[in-house]
Amino acid sequence: MFLTAVLGCKQSEKHAIELQEPQYSDTSQWFVNNRNAQADIFYIISTEIGDYTDSIGVVRHHADTYSDSLRSPMYGEMKGVDALIGENFNFYSPYYRQCSLQTYISDSLANARMPISKQDVKKAFKYYIENLNTSRPFILAGYSQGAMILTEILKGIDDITFSRMIAAYVIGATIDSVSAKNYPHIIPAQKADDLGVTICYNSVKNPDCALNILRKSAVCINPVNWTTDSTSATIITKSSFHAEKIDTLTIKIDGKSGLLCVDGFTATDYILPVIGKEGNYHSREIWLYRDYLKQNMELRSKKYQDK
Repeated sequence: MFLTAVLGCKQSEKHAIELQEPQYSDTSQWFVNNRNAQADIFYIISTEIGDYTDSIGVVRHHADTYSDSLRSPMYGEMKGVDALIGENFNFYSPYYRQCSLQTYISDSLANARMPISKQDVKKAFKYYIENLNTSRPFILAGYSQGAMILTEILKGIDDITFSRMIAAYVIGATIDSVSAKNYPHIIPAQKADDLGVTICYNSVKNPDCALNILRKSAVCINPVNWTTDSTSATIITKSSFHAEKIDTLTIKIDGKSGLLCVDGFTATDYILPVIGKEGNYHSREIWLYRDYLKQNMELRSKKYQDK
């Protein structure tokens, strides 16, 4: 019985050891590409880790931002997205204690684990505004988990900071009707060049293919033709990252669910592990529309500069 008590105590002590909180005055906690541009992109990465066992045997559900092995996939996304859309912007992306992919098996797990991730990114954004941005206009962008956190930043952003926001891109997520109605800085985009607005979309083959936590959105715009109705758009693109096969895709908004429906995608390597399903294109949310996103960010930025 004594041995059991000792082992239980040791196990509790192991679980009591928290992951080191990122310090955003530490340059190692940022991916930065300063191009001396007139405007910035502040980008919040998607989920890049799964549950893992650390060096003392504790199963972790959040990333250790000081671990090289865990930082590697996060860095890969930061660098890759910067290459796709960041050409004419300064690019800032913080490492944060993001939740593991297994978190999104249920709403209860997500609600329990997300506060740490949100706290980190809110601190990173505050540090960015006060120390790195130097009053330049900026674009906010987040993908998947990063998009969910971006919605929380928009809920709390102050008026002065918001006045410099060119637009916010909530990519691969949904925004509920309560958030859309009750937070004045969440303004659904209506066209290709409106300013201070939120661009949101979540791609599926049809609404039945939506992930459980992303089944309906009160905010959606088509990132190809920049309409908010069911007008379809067509794009021609590679079916996958490395394949030579070309797909012709039809993209349109489903008015009932507020999801973006994609027809004609033939790739077979897009399904997320753990939570993914056939016909859910969550892993391709930036890549499919990369050229349109890049052009649109540059268009909105130019309009802001000319304002």
